[in-house]
Order: sequence, then C-alpha cells, then structure tokens
Amino acid sequence: MKMYLISDNRDTQTGMRLAGVEGVVVHEREELEKALEKVYQDSEIGILLLTEKFGRDFPNLVNEAKMGRKLPLVVEIPDRHGTGRKADFITDYVSEAIGLKL
Repeated sequence: MKMYLISDNRDTQTGMRLAGVEGVVVHEREELEKALEKVYQDSEIGILLLTEKFGRDFPNLVNEAKMGRKLPLVVEIPDRHGTGRKADFITDYVSEAIGLKL
C-alpha cells in the first residue's frame, strides 16, 4: 500500500515528494472533492495525508473521508505554518478516549 498527500500548499507537497509520497495541491472545495474521488478509486492507496487546513475549512468532507470508509486511513498533518491544535491535544485525546484524567 502507498501513501498519498492532498495539500493546500506547495511547500508541504515538495517535502513529501522528497520523502517519496506523491500528491496534489488543491485550494477549492470542488478540487478537494475531485482529489478525494481519485484517491477512493485507487485501491493501492492505504494512507491519505491531508493538511489540517482542510479539516478546518471543509470539516464535513474530512469527517466523511475519515468515518465513511475503511480505506484509506486519513491522517491530518500540520503544514508549514504548524499545527492549529493546542499544545496538550494528545493528552486531552487520550483522556477522552479512556475516560480518565491524566
């Protein structure tokens, strides 16, 4: 299985290409929808990397991609501007998952 990137900027795409991950840069909702359909049709893609900006700008599309399919696994990654998450997001996530305060 291979990884594929859908990014909102060229810098992230360039860095991922250097690591051997192919991808595409899109900016509009329609472009993102077309790119997602292309990924869904390629059975070799096991992991889809999306920059976090898409999760903020188009949460319905990203949530449907994450929850509506078994494959590919969708992973949101920070872009060149860093993450939009607060510093202790992992601790909060684990606390919510297990129901205990860490």
